[in-house]
Amino acid sequence: MRFRSNNKMCRGRALVTGSVLLLVQLLCLEAVPISMDKTKVKEVEGKKEEPPASVDTGLHYDRYLREVIDFLEKDQHFREKLHNTDMEDIKQGKLAKELDFVSHHVRTKLDELKRQEVNRLRTLIKAKQDIEGGNDIAVDHQALLKQFEYLNHMNPHTFEVEDLDRLIKSATKDLENYDKERHDEFKRYEMTKEHDRREHLKTLNENERQKEEEHYQELKKKHADHPKVNHPGSQNQLKEVWEEADGLDPEDFDPKTFFNLHDTNGDGFFDEQELEALFTKELEKIYDPTNEEDDMVEMEEERLRMREHVMNEVDSNKDRLVSLDEFLVATKKKEFLEPDSWETLEQNQAYTDEEMREFEEHLAQQEQDLHMKAVDLQKQRDELERQQDQLNAQKVELQQAVDHMERLKSQKVEPPPEVHVEGNALPEIHAFDDQLHHEQKAQQAHQPEHQAAHDTPQEHHKPPNQILAQQGLPQTHQDLPPGHQEAAQGRNNVP
Repeated sequence: MRFRSNNKMCRGRALVTGSVLLLVQLLCLEAVPISMDKTKVKEVEGKKEEPPASVDTGLHYDRYLREVIDFLEKDQHFREKLHNTDMEDIKQGKLAKELDFVSHHVRTKLDELKRQEVNRLRTLIKAKQDIEGGNDIAVDHQALLKQFEYLNHMNPHTFEVEDLDRLIKSATKDLENYDKERHDEFKRYEMTKEHDRREHLKTLNENERQKEEEHYQELKKKHADHPKVNHPGSQNQLKEVWEEADGLDPEDFDPKTFFNLHDTNGDGFFDEQELEALFTKELEKIYDPTNEEDDMVEMEEERLRMREHVMNEVDSNKDRLVSLDEFLVATKKKEFLEPDSWETLEQNQAYTDEEMREFEEHLAQQEQDLHMKAVDLQKQRDELERQQDQLNAQKVELQQAVDHMERLKSQKVEPPPEVHVEGNALPEIHAFDDQLHHEQKAQQAHQPEHQAAHDTPQEHHKPPNQILAQQGLPQTHQDLPPGHQEAAQGRNNVP
């Protein structure tokens, strides 16, 4: 589930949250010297300081953002300007203009980083198109790159002032929207969990359903049975950390020393990650990963709620960081000394009954839409199968017709030969005349004598054209088909 993956990275948004304070934390701020009474913090004196771990902001362009920051950090001019730039000026993009004065080596590396990022985005666009089945469609990379506002896609080769300005503003906006998106996603997570529980109950019989409900109520009761949770950021909560995590005497609690001890990267600020680390002891009172009743997703949400609360109470300039001055001012307030009780998640349901009803209606509508799509797809499949059957039948009929034509062709008798004269076929009439003459002689030889005596001279001497007429053959050249008349005439003229 997306919420679970977001929770893994949500604690890492600290170093780069807020208007270019993502730059401030990594670039411009020197470590604040720790001033403390070493006689009271001997355990800390020999502690080896380690560099802060690389933190993932969760932004899809996190690597590009971090690499740009790392190289800007190497330019002394940029660092000095950042020291002297007001936060409001940073928001308005005045700091970005200082990019024109950074060293050639840094600019060259930034150009290379941008080209790599543009190529990465193009690869992602192409991969998405391949997955969606658009291999044959030309990709308009310039149009698609518009959706990535953190760089100037019209100039994919060099890193300019506009690119730094876009990167600062985009990171600021995206990180500021993170909390709202996280709240909405956690709410959906909780409603989905409750919906699944209700659906599971519908599959049980009455006795099983009753046992399941009793078990569910028992788990809720066990989860709520925990030690008192101190108000986040209060004196009692911080003293508990001072005593149990730092191993110091709570009577010697000193806000400034506490701040310096837990400013782990030594930049003079409590960022979101450092604040969330302060709430671990309180969360351990409520959540145990080995307990069935404890949901670790809810634990991370509780941690973020605590951090968000302290930020709202202490971060006076709303830069998403707590400076030493802001921290010391907060420790003098009544809320720090006498805080109200803290209501945990089980006391504050993430959703209302109305929201749950709307959520289930939405799920039901989605299920209905999916069912209709499944029915439509089945109809399309049936229609395709019907068309395939028709094509197969037509193929069989066509093959049968071809086989029949082949049989007829193999049984066909050859036509009689033709004599071709000047391109036209002429039947061999004279050959036929010779044959007819011999047949007539044979008939006369076999006729009875009395029949021959009775034959009149006219019958005995019938002209050849009458004989041809009796046989149904052409009598004269004019009776021949066009084209054969000239051929016959020419043949008669042969000497």
